[in-house]
Amino acid sequence: MTRTTAEILADGVLGLPERLPEPAEEAARLHLLDALGVGLAASRLGPAAGLLGVARPDGPCTVLGAATGTTPADAALVNGTLVHSLEYDDTHTGAVMHGSSVLAPAVLAAAEAGKATGPETVRAFAAGWEVLVRLGLATPSGFQRAGFQGTSVAGPVAGAVAVGLLAGLDREGLLDAVAVAASFSAGNFTFLSRGASSKAAQAGIAAQAAISAVQLVQGGITGARDVFEGGRGFFGLYAGDPTAADRLGGLCADLGSRWHLADAAFKGLPCCHFLHPFVEAVARLGLGEDGHRGIARILCRVPQGQEAVIALPWEAKQAPARADEARWSLPYVVALQAVRGRVLLSDFAGPPDPEVLAVAARVDWEPWPDSGYPALFPAEIEVVRTDGSVRTVRIDDVDGGAGRPWASERVVEKFLRNCEATELPADRSAGFAAEVTGSGLPDPGMLRSLVTETG
Repeated sequence: MTRTTAEILADGVLGLPERLPEPAEEAARLHLLDALGVGLAASRLGPAAGLLGVARPDGPCTVLGAATGTTPADAALVNGTLVHSLEYDDTHTGAVMHGSSVLAPAVLAAAEAGKATGPETVRAFAAGWEVLVRLGLATPSGFQRAGFQGTSVAGPVAGAVAVGLLAGLDREGLLDAVAVAASFSAGNFTFLSRGASSKAAQAGIAAQAAISAVQLVQGGITGARDVFEGGRGFFGLYAGDPTAADRLGGLCADLGSRWHLADAAFKGLPCCHFLHPFVEAVARLGLGEDGHRGIARILCRVPQGQEAVIALPWEAKQAPARADEARWSLPYVVALQAVRGRVLLSDFAGPPDPEVLAVAARVDWEPWPDSGYPALFPAEIEVVRTDGSVRTVRIDDVDGGAGRPWASERVVEKFLRNCEATELPADRSAGFAAEVTGSGLPDPGMLRSLVTETG
């Protein structure tokens, strides 16, 4: 009998090696570390910091930045929202997926609740990532074109795979978990119209859904084996692309031999990943202090498919109501780099900077067909100066992606900076980073010892 796509996926996941290949294991540790650092910083600085008081203090699972534990579902919800709230979390660019904001909170909550070992935790995290990337690659940018955030559509499914592995689900249980998790898929882009922070919660909801889906299966709930196929299946509904089910089946054929996690990009800036190459392009101008005063116009060529996120509606993007809304604003972030010479977490707090707004008013855009997106995140700007001179700068792909990977030291440096923002003692954060990235494997119980220093 022909297997369904869900069965091909589940068989591939269950066939993954017990011990990850060294490059995949290293990548998994680094992405876990990065997510924890971002979440800790968000617990003090981000728009979701108030969530620390929402989780019920009656469970074994850590809430980032808090000294008390909570239930697995609450920990996944709060931590996922925190990690995604600063737009500082990792992305697989080709799949357009923010993997760790869903998978790290879901896996760590399940691991703490079930007392999983370090190797089991890292393996489940990596397995979830591999499924998530393949879900995105099966319909490149398809969820986004339909108006959904791909992470919150595919995140529950990939998260349920990871949590299901930690729960010891057998083949039938894992198939049920995949299908039940698809019932939680959601998360649209309406937040962009008002600069709302609900996008952050979409990752938390997906992480919570992963926990809930497995709990439902353990309680007897079952799911359809053909969840991916057909016009009313997963891809037909969320991407308008029912043929993607077959592509996913093909992509799952190399589970265990092809590790996409190693290609996931770390973020060096706390804003939408589409904006990063534009910031780099402005930086290459070498404007220096007050150099922005000599700019008459900056034309940004925006890869087709990104405009709805960073360029539309243009008038609102040029004049965001709040600085945190500007995390998705092409003209504001480009102007921020031109005026201040850097883009930091503190730049997205409080009201917009009037000087930055004045430069943003001189920024224009045009669509860029055939840019290479989503396989690449490129940027091109044309700068016209007040003296009439013109300069064009092009960035072929984003810093931190597969073509321009970060060294492990750079990931650790980012983690330490984020911990410093929480006033965590330097020796504590450095010791934690060494445990996660060293020759040993991280113990989920270490997480509590880290955050109690900040509670």
